Amino acid sequence: MTQELNRRAFLQNSALAGAGVLLSGTSASAKKRSANEKLVIGVIGVAHQGEYNLENVKGENIAALCDVNENNLRAAAKSYPRAKTYTDYRRMLARKDLDAVVISTPDHTHAPATLLALETGRHVYCEKPLTHTVAEARRVAETARRYRRVTQMGTQIHASNNYRRVVELVQSGAIGKVREVHVWVDRVWSGGDRPTETPPVPPALHWNLWLGPVPERPYHPSYVPINWRGWWAFGGGTLGDMGCHHMDLPHWALDLRHPLTVEAEGPPVNRETTPAWLIVRYTYPSRGAKPPVRLTWYNGGKRPPHFAEGKLPKWSDGTLFVGGKGMLLANYDRHVLLPEKDFADFKRPAPYIPNSIGHHAEWIAACKNGGPTTCNFDYSGALTEAVLLGNVAYRAGKKLEWDPRQMRATNCPEADAFLRPTYRRSWKQKGLL
Repeated sequence: MTQELNRRAFLQNSALAGAGVLLSGTSASAKKRSANEKLVIGVIGVAHQGEYNLENVKGENIAALCDVNENNLRAAAKSYPRAKTYTDYRRMLARKDLDAVVISTPDHTHAPATLLALETGRHVYCEKPLTHTVAEARRVAETARRYRRVTQMGTQIHASNNYRRVVELVQSGAIGKVREVHVWVDRVWSGGDRPTETPPVPPALHWNLWLGPVPERPYHPSYVPINWRGWWAFGGGTLGDMGCHHMDLPHWALDLRHPLTVEAEGPPVNRETTPAWLIVRYTYPSRGAKPPVRLTWYNGGKRPPHFAEGKLPKWSDGTLFVGGKGMLLANYDRHVLLPEKDFADFKRPAPYIPNSIGHHAEWIAACKNGGPTTCNFDYSGALTEAVLLGNVAYRAGKKLEWDPRQMRATNCPEADAFLRPTYRRSWKQKGLL
């Protein structure tokens, strides 16, 4: 009976998760396509993660490629010689023939590109985190709902069978009611003081377009092509980079959405660069019969106390669910019930969450038939908000009491400065400032 109830709950939740598509359908301007008919896709950002995403949608009609680095464009165009190339995504989105857009730019341009794509009627696949700031995440989710577009955030590991089996174990009560979760990663994105040198801009790089909405500053190789993640102007550090991947699992398994409080500790705040280590403590409210949850994030060598107590294997990254009957430790590829001796005779629930057809394939199929996606912008927007609130609490230097309806920390007006972006005049978008 428990397994059947869980199966029904999953199907109901899946339908609700896709409500932006299922309840609204598609607008009159959207083209319905058969499964064998190809989408006309434009890709913004074609190197690094963009190259990976491009590879995963290459079965469709790749009609447009955009990148601010002309070397990246030339390399991608060799594989897609019929695609028109652009260095400014605004020009690309002025086309009338694109059905959908894939966005793989640095964080600071996620929201401007996504909003323009949605507002011009395109379905959108955007890399994680969905946006650079909390306010942008809320606006992107609301815009996707208003324009009734099919959306997916690039948390590709959400499609793994491992994550599905973990969710089933948690939701079936294998470790009892979960009130505590710990999430940790080894990765570090950080930097130092803002560069004072002004080396020449590489000939192939359109620096002004790379900056996009960010107030103007001189080019420096400390920013491009990879290390932008360690600068507040462009990224969100390790939490911004990896939080949506790892906090996705407890958000999914425990039906978490908006935290009640967020508190962070780390090294002294640097105005320019993200911290070398961070610990963030979130509290979430009860959800029906599910109890309140305390979720703690660690990075930069910090770990849950269970390590020092010898209760955990030494995994570099992990998510630990602590329940009334035991613990469940998981990462991208594996999971284990702990203490293992207590679960030696444990019988797993029969799988009830269908295996994914693939994270990109799921989005492509939904664009064609109007079905749901599991990381649509309603779900992933709320996840992104929670993740980024950890950085807000750290920079504000105070425990936040969060009101998600009003989008503010009721006890900390200092947090307002970190909730919304600062766009330069030529890139301002109504409603974000």
